[in-house]
Amino acid sequence: MAAAGAPQAQGSGSGDDSAFQTFYTEVKQIEKRDSVLTSKQQIDRLLRPGSSYFNLNPFEVLQIDPEATDEELKKRFRQLSILVHPDKNQDDPDRAQQAFEAVDKAYKLLLDGDQKKRAVDVIHAGKEYVEHMVRKKQLKKDGKSTDIEEDDPEMFRQAVYKQTMKLFAELEIKRKEREAKEMHERKRQREEEIETQERAKREREWQKNFEETRDGRVDSWRTFQAKGKTKKEKKNRTFLKPPKVKMEQRE
Repeated sequence: MAAAGAPQAQGSGSGDDSAFQTFYTEVKQIEKRDSVLTSKQQIDRLLRPGSSYFNLNPFEVLQIDPEATDEELKKRFRQLSILVHPDKNQDDPDRAQQAFEAVDKAYKLLLDGDQKKRAVDVIHAGKEYVEHMVRKKQLKKDGKSTDIEEDDPEMFRQAVYKQTMKLFAELEIKRKEREAKEMHERKRQREEEIETQERAKREREWQKNFEETRDGRVDSWRTFQAKGKTKKEKKNRTFLKPPKVKMEQRE
């Protein structure tokens, strides 16, 4: 497994420099070993359990040092992409395609200056965090001779690797959360736009219907008024009836 982001020598004494040099040499040996993996081994490495998070580190995917030049990056991409290309792995084309896409994605990310800088910053942050924790442990020793596991270069390398992967994972989770939030907001805005459009459409249709039926409503009102007037006139034309004459009774 390639060690992404080998620490830079920052020790103040010759002991620190020696420890760093040992660590760096081991890292390079691991990188050299991994870089000559077979096609199948590279595919397995790129698709191993947890690869969705392991492959967030583009330097880990390409097994290249963050300080590598653009030419070295290009050369490494060609080597690795040929190894995992589906045409070269026709016995397992689907997995080869997935591995190839992981390599291609990492390469394109590192071609982007801003994306590459962010990846390098994450690696440096992981290294600085581990160094900080080591210093805290050293201070807690309080003069005792208790060994700190990170004093061992391999353990230090593993600690940096784990912390770097953790930081990449946390950034990816935050990115997905932000993306989901933005998608929800876009959906809400779109629903509001559709509702506004539907409301405006209903209002236009109502106005159109109102205008088209105006004459009919006026005619109906006039007819209604005319009928009411006719009924009133008929009512006023009642004839006066003569009073009934009461017959006198004879005795």
